[in-house]
Amino acid sequence: MAKDRQGLHFTELVWESTEQNMAIPPRSSAEAVIPKPPAGPGNKKPSQYNTVQLQLWDMEETQEPVTTTESQFVQRARELADHKEPAALFVPFKSYWPTYGHMTGAQSRWYFFWRDEVRQGRYPKTDLSYIFLHIYELINGVGWDEPQDGCRQLGLLWEAYRDKYKRLDQYLGGWIADFSFVHKLDIPLSEIVARTRGLAGDLAEIELVRCLTAAPEQLSIEVLSVMSDYDISKSKFYAGEGKAAADKYIPQVVALIDAYVARRHGSNLITMFPPGPPVVRERYLFRSAVYDISLYGYSVLVPVVRISKSPPLRSLITRLFRLTENKLRALMGYRGRLKDVKVDADMEDLVTRFLQREFRKAEQEEKGPAVVIDQRKLEQLENDSEVVRSLLTVEEAAENEDETDSANQDADEAEPGSAVADVYARTEEPAAGENDQEKQKAIVEEPAVQGQANSLLPIIDSEANSWTLFASELSPLQRDVVLALADDDGLAKVHRLAAGGGTMAELLFDEINELAMDSLGDLIIDGEELTEESISMLHYLKR
Repeated sequence: MAKDRQGLHFTELVWESTEQNMAIPPRSSAEAVIPKPPAGPGNKKPSQYNTVQLQLWDMEETQEPVTTTESQFVQRARELADHKEPAALFVPFKSYWPTYGHMTGAQSRWYFFWRDEVRQGRYPKTDLSYIFLHIYELINGVGWDEPQDGCRQLGLLWEAYRDKYKRLDQYLGGWIADFSFVHKLDIPLSEIVARTRGLAGDLAEIELVRCLTAAPEQLSIEVLSVMSDYDISKSKFYAGEGKAAADKYIPQVVALIDAYVARRHGSNLITMFPPGPPVVRERYLFRSAVYDISLYGYSVLVPVVRISKSPPLRSLITRLFRLTENKLRALMGYRGRLKDVKVDADMEDLVTRFLQREFRKAEQEEKGPAVVIDQRKLEQLENDSEVVRSLLTVEEAAENEDETDSANQDADEAEPGSAVADVYARTEEPAAGENDQEKQKAIVEEPAVQGQANSLLPIIDSEANSWTLFASELSPLQRDVVLALADDDGLAKVHRLAAGGGTMAELLFDEINELAMDSLGDLIIDGEELTEESISMLHYLKR
């Protein structure tokens, strides 16, 4: 439409042609959104198309239920949670994200047979895809009632098949850690950190705090390496013959020093060198797994204490690494020492004595027990002791008169001077005025039996004297440790006693066994338990 001096004129628009000098409506104009139809003669009803568009524009959106592949998998897994198959033939199966729909009938039969075997503690050879399928079931809550059991099953699967399938190390460590965070399980992460590379960051920090706070004896070299400025993996000694010894003794030395510091200063290492405040980290759950996020969410927030960033604690751990390696080099006859290893003299002396005792213990185990006991002769000696004990004394009084008369009659009929006659010798009636409760006892006088009794009595006396001597040489702490081992939760008590005494349980065991070898001629602690022979003699320690 154009306007000039002569008035208004209507112009017919031809869409196929190109119009010039057309006014462009402003962007805020509603007409730009919904163009108006051209005016024409008569009243025209609005088009149905524009009406529908306005209605759709104003309608509220309704949320439709979303069904994902993962949720379908979980639903199907719950339906098949208790399904079993009889013995079936193994059929190869390879799938990147295995689910039930990816298997053929023969593969399904093998899978459910194999899964039942695994649940019973048997782990037949199978393909990796079957293993991952079962893992997906477990992390989605299928196949267990308590989270602790689900975590246990994941760990057993990992241990059973990790040697054959290295890819399990790549995934299972993180998934088990996620499982423990989701279900708030207090489980050691040392094994996860040790088996998986690349997870030593947050997991190692969490495990360090747990161990140094409550369980120093559970430290591992993989976790401690996060706190050391000395990279022991580059050591020629560690790369060669010293690896096994270093892996074993370095964590024990750190735990020993932690107990020593607690005894001397009244606070352990983590209290003496407090780390900074925790940093909240977001951890995405079950990455690369078939996992339904509607179960536990997309991620969890994990507070991580950066204990490895404490400079004084990091310096101490580094020096303990180097000190222990030097001591192991000396004990194993390795030439060359690490330079500039500086620790307190009392700490160095404590570490030296500990490692020397451990190596002496290992040498003794290689040589075998110092005293070899003939089990057959020991049983015969016990039987003979029982016979002599029964012959040395008789009952104070007969249960009834009939039994007394029968015994007296047997004694009268026996030949005079025989062992039987002496055993059944009748007790004389007490004289008037004597105590009625006092009884006389028959004594064996048969020469052979008397000689056997005389030979056993010195053995019994010698054993009693040896245990009395052993008890007198024990310190109060060592005595408490021996008695604690006899309890059901003895090992836990021993660790508490050792921590309170500023030492380690292993050191105490060695000291007690050394005293036992000197006094008794044998060890009384085997591993972390009392020997059966020593348990019956603990009454000497309670006096």
